[in-house]
Amino acid sequence: MKKIIVIISTVLTILILATGCESWDRTVKDFKSSNSGLERTATVYDQNGNKIKTYKGKFDVEVNDYGNKVKFDIDGKRVTINNAIVITEEE
Repeated sequence: MKKIIVIISTVLTILILATGCESWDRTVKDFKSSNSGLERTATVYDQNGNKIKTYKGKFDVEVNDYGNKVKFDIDGKRVTINNAIVITEEE
């Protein structure tokens, strides 16, 4: 019985301590973004820094391992951007 109380107390202490740190806040934000998306503005630039297009809405951004492809769904349509600079800002 004492072991169970110690284990539960330890787990609760870790959870309480984790909720106050920035990494926990980022984890929660990542979870919200993955499940329902966040209100964002995504601005696409060419390699010379000229603005190509701006997207606004609630969406999640997916980036490939190499960083040269960005993908998201907005207004029911898939947007895939290759070899461009994409800056996303949360509203």
